[in-house]
Amino acid sequence: MYIVPKPIKIKILENYRIWIKFENEEKKIIDMKKYIKEKFYQKLRNEEYFKKVKIFENTIQWENGEDIAPENLYYDSIAEKEI
Repeated sequence: MYIVPKPIKIKILENYRIWIKFENEEKKIIDMKKYIKEKFYQKLRNEEYFKKVKIFENTIQWENGEDIAPENLYYDSIAEKEI
């Protein structure tokens, strides 16, 4: 059992944002601009690499293992209708 809902569908949006549909039917958008400033996420600055994100278990992940803690993915994202 997970603390937060699992992502079940994602779409890449412009300007380093990702639309996420969670298993509880919530639709949210996470803005990755604050993350890509950190060294761990520096490869995500490459837009082609950024677009290769996939759902992995209870979060999202890129090819080289960059991921986001599931609770950050859920709580740092904003409800789609609020945007």
